[in-house]
Amino acid sequence: MQNKQIEDKDVEGFKTGTTTVGLTTEDGVILAADKRASMGRLTASKYAKKVYRLDDNIGLTIAGSVGDAQKIVRIMRSQLKLHRLDTKELTVKGAGTLLANILHNHKMMPFFNQFVLGGVNEDKGVLYDLDPAGGLMKHEKFTATGSGSQMAYGVFEDGYEEEMSHEEGKELAVRAVQSAMERDTASGNGIMVAEITSDGYEVIEEKEVKSHLE
Repeated sequence: MQNKQIEDKDVEGFKTGTTTVGLTTEDGVILAADKRASMGRLTASKYAKKVYRLDDNIGLTIAGSVGDAQKIVRIMRSQLKLHRLDTKELTVKGAGTLLANILHNHKMMPFFNQFVLGGVNEDKGVLYDLDPAGGLMKHEKFTATGSGSQMAYGVFEDGYEEEMSHEEGKELAVRAVQSAMERDTASGNGIMVAEITSDGYEVIEEKEVKSHLE
């Protein structure tokens, strides 16, 4: 029993919180996240990157252990490059399946993360989320992960509309993360937003992000 208590305490010390979101629009996908990295009650970083480009048409958000997530990003980038050289680039679904298999193969010693994977196939936005055991779930409209996800979902449920324009999607994503930052102490210190369209992956400038909060 004593060993069990020590193990639980150690795990608790490495828990991190965040808010990451993804939504589809008429032109593609929007991914967004806050910038705070926390370790218990300590804000370890105010400039954490939680949205990553995996390929020209695919992005990934991370929630959970920073080290585990960064390793997954490196693995996915290298695997996507190898696949493109060997045959052709993977679809978003193919990339999601690849990541699900990687996570499932490590379920005995899992990566302590949740992921949102989004991208564009044939000019259409595609969105998935994945759990630490490799569960892969597709979302037609929106999804959120992390400690602030409940607040973000409330904003999405109220504001999301079918065939939402890309500009409206960016504004809604920013509002969802901002709402979570207002109530979740593990989320904060700004918002990073990336858009994925048929033109590729692009990070939105901070000035534009702030304009969606006015």
